[in-house]
Amino acid sequence: MSATALAASDRDAAQPVIQTERLLLRPLRASDAGLIAHYTADRRVAEGTRAIPHPLPPGAAEAFVARAMSDDRDEDVWAIDGSARELGELLGVVSLTRIEDSQSELGFWVGAGFWNTGFASEAVAGLVGVNPHGSRTLFAEVFQDNPGSARVLTNCGFAYLGDAESWSVARNARVPTWTYLRRMGD
Repeated sequence: MSATALAASDRDAAQPVIQTERLLLRPLRASDAGLIAHYTADRRVAEGTRAIPHPLPPGAAEAFVARAMSDDRDEDVWAIDGSARELGELLGVVSLTRIEDSQSELGFWVGAGFWNTGFASEAVAGLVGVNPHGSRTLFAEVFQDNPGSARVLTNCGFAYLGDAESWSVARNARVPTWTYLRRMGD
């Protein structure tokens, strides 16, 4: 599976549009807030992430989209768009956050109705293939009770690095994690 970076508008010059076989990874737009709120209202989706609260407070999805569209953002977020294949305009999101020089952290979630479809693996592989931050190393972590997300990472060339724990806002607790690393160019 190959991914292609397409020309981006001037505002999104640092965040390319990425085409995969079935998906388009594109910068978020204001109209995505409704589907983000819909999918993340599902406790299972929220509890699979560190930062999504459950229940989702009013305006949280709109605030997330506004941060993702901001010129001074610290995280690049792409909508996983399946509309070219007559699927939804937003199936989930995939993101990269710069954590140090030449290193980024990858994050992703998909709506529960799209689990076990390969969409998460395809989106992550597309983002890794284009490597828009020019990172030499990508990191990612998943909660240990989410082996499906761990498979997404290993399917995309990430190697297990070790165990840790992270705070989950939705769970209001520290949760054991598996940490993964992907050296680019490997």
